Amino acid sequence: MPRFAANLTYLWAELPYLDRFDAAAEAGFLAVEVQQPYDVPVPETQAALHRNGLQFILLNAPGPNYTGAARGFAAVPGLEARFDYDMRRAVRYAQALGASCIHIMSGEAKGPEARDTLFGNLKRAAETLPQGLTLTIEPLCPESQPDYFLNSFDLAAGVIEAVGAPNVGLQFDSYHAQEITGDALGTFQSMLPLIRHIQIGDAPGRTQPGSGKIDFAALFKAIDASGYDGWVSAEYRTEGRTDKVLDWMR
Repeated sequence: MPRFAANLTYLWAELPYLDRFDAAAEAGFLAVEVQQPYDVPVPETQAALHRNGLQFILLNAPGPNYTGAARGFAAVPGLEARFDYDMRRAVRYAQALGASCIHIMSGEAKGPEARDTLFGNLKRAAETLPQGLTLTIEPLCPESQPDYFLNSFDLAAGVIEAVGAPNVGLQFDSYHAQEITGDALGTFQSMLPLIRHIQIGDAPGRTQPGSGKIDFAALFKAIDASGYDGWVSAEYRTEGRTDKVLDWMR
């Protein structure tokens, strides 16, 4: 079986933020990720990690925009300077928490200019990224993010190949892959050379594995056979107690 991690933005959402780390460790997870850890002082998150022996693996960037603009704007023309500023902040958080991946959010945009903007931002970020960190981009389905720029795997692959940097790769999410292509397993297999991080949720609805259309037994078998040695992070919505929807791990 793959090495499973817990996305604490989604799992144990019924608990206060810092208590989620304790719950994840108790459930048997060895690693966690948080989409936006910026609003909690770093020492508090560090303490929650250390007392549970957890590894922090991923956060999202750009971070929260306190001017009220949308989060994630790496493909939005005209915000390049803001992207560079916010990336420096994201890198500081990633290093402080020990993360290995920073997920770059493209934001809402469209057209060739947006693609060029995303390419330029990723290129600059990759050139200055500290060793040990990887930038990932993730196609999001219209059902989840209707106007999101990065909404296809072909587009993501084209951008990654154009950037041509070893520290830029694909974030594969089974829920989004199933909604976008109708074939999460086939998409994983075709995108494998570009994949640097994996997240799982079932479709439709981003629910727990085994509750929807995706054959997770086949997907986990394919991940094991592929040689992928990174984390596979559970990122799905729950109703009620999260510990009631973890049967897929067994």
